[in-house]
Amino acid sequence: MIKLFKYLRSYKKECILGPLFKMLEAIFELFVPLVVAAIIDKGIAGEDKGYIIRMCLLMAALGAIGLTNTLFAQFFAAKAATGFAAKIRHVMLAHVQELSYQDINRLGSSTLITRMTSDINQVQTGTNLAIRLLLRSPFIVFGAMIMAFTVDVKGALVFAVTIPVLSIIIFGIMLVSIPMFKKVQSRLDRVMNSTRENLSGVRVIRAFGQEESEIEGFEKNAESLTAMQKTVCRVSALMNPLTYVVINMAVIALIWTGAIRVDAGLLTQGAVVALYNYMSQILVELIKLANLIVTLTKTVACGNRLQAVLDIRPSQDFVSNNEKTDITKRSTVCFENVTFTYENAALPSLSNISFTAEKGDIIGIIGGTGSGKSTLVNLIPRFYDADSGSITVGGIDVKKYPKKQLRECFGIVPQKSELMSGTIRDNLLWGKKEASDEELREALKSAQALDVVESKSKGLDEVITEGGRNLSGGQKQRLCIARALVRKPDILILDDSSSALDYGTEAALRAALRKLSFKPTVFIVSQRTASIKDADKIIVLDDGKLVGMGTHDELLDNCTVYREIYNSQQIKEAETHEEK
Repeated sequence: MIKLFKYLRSYKKECILGPLFKMLEAIFELFVPLVVAAIIDKGIAGEDKGYIIRMCLLMAALGAIGLTNTLFAQFFAAKAATGFAAKIRHVMLAHVQELSYQDINRLGSSTLITRMTSDINQVQTGTNLAIRLLLRSPFIVFGAMIMAFTVDVKGALVFAVTIPVLSIIIFGIMLVSIPMFKKVQSRLDRVMNSTRENLSGVRVIRAFGQEESEIEGFEKNAESLTAMQKTVCRVSALMNPLTYVVINMAVIALIWTGAIRVDAGLLTQGAVVALYNYMSQILVELIKLANLIVTLTKTVACGNRLQAVLDIRPSQDFVSNNEKTDITKRSTVCFENVTFTYENAALPSLSNISFTAEKGDIIGIIGGTGSGKSTLVNLIPRFYDADSGSITVGGIDVKKYPKKQLRECFGIVPQKSELMSGTIRDNLLWGKKEASDEELREALKSAQALDVVESKSKGLDEVITEGGRNLSGGQKQRLCIARALVRKPDILILDDSSSALDYGTEAALRAALRKLSFKPTVFIVSQRTASIKDADKIIVLDDGKLVGMGTHDELLDNCTVYREIYNSQQIKEAETHEEK
């Protein structure tokens, strides 16, 4: 948590002025009981109405000045807290973007979402309260005790006993509750993960009739979170009644000793009221301090979780953009004895893969589920790093490219078609920010997506909802392909990105890829032999091993795995045709 304070440096002025104005307000508040005592002892006792009015006006002035100071303190505290939270959000997002796929897989997306929303909001709330109350409450507590000694030393001894007892209660409860709050946030991660899975997979859940099972699993996680929250709340809830009991006992002792001393003529009635008012101020401030400590306990736990993410060093190192590397956009890709294993996996996902793709080649990649097809294409733009062997683009090892310059060479359409909320134009411009409408139309035409845009009333300015939920699967895939084509990449990777297209549209897409003016090297990952049979070279994978490479006809002759895939699909197509 302490490391996060560097993002608060830009708000040094606010962090000084906020507590300063709160301290000024506290000083004026400490004088109010003395004014009340003066009204009782001099104004009321002497029946001096003029004096009473003057003292009342003085109290009103003290209240107005205190309110003004409070408003200034609130403004500066809010400005610092919101700015602090905004900086952490920016830093967190930038840091997450630097992490590799493997790092993100290790953390989990639900955990990252919780930390960038709930945890940062808690840090913002805690920072705001700390700036306003962390100095003010202790100042009032000890200030009221000192002022009580100026009124009556014997009566103030009650304060000297009460404050240490209250401190033991508050800090004891705080020490017990801090570890509990950490467990609460951990269980909140589980609930967030369950929520995300249920919302994103709602169609699948309903299709398999698993609503009750998922509800039961969610309730289990929610009940675990609730149980831990209740335990924390029970511990925290002890603070208010315990402090009230101690304070009220102190008030009883104060009034009792005060009454005896008034009877003996050693103390005035106004002084007793002043002492009572100071005790009331201490009560209010200690309750505030107790609640502040609970909030700060949560804040520290959340801050430590945020810092834990920021402390993760990206598992991939890229060369600096300032380093001179002879990079021109090239399309040749070469794998030499590449092996890759996912973290905690028992066996490699790819073993000793070697092949070369020349500029303008269309490379098909096929194999059974889990054979390593997506893993292979994800290694080219360095989404993952190979364990051994080398991957070169344009004759240069991918590890020697600056990240930005390497990724600019690629147009990538992943397995899951992702469109961002905004217009169709906004999404296409991700490929090339300065692209003209003509370039967008050209990319849409090549991706067989022009009819998708023309069918919309607003054309390119049609709004896409979150995740492209107002589009069909095929429409999303075609728009994602168009987005990749807009940048005219040297290397185009289509990772099973035509699975939702009918055979006619897919055939037209393959023909259009052949006619592209910028002639990229194309990698097509597919489960269907029909999607890759026209490729210049087909790579066949089986359990992470390269078991065949060549053209469609060559593989039918010499690759058993490819032949089995092809024959099984031909049989299924024939059966489907007969049924129709």
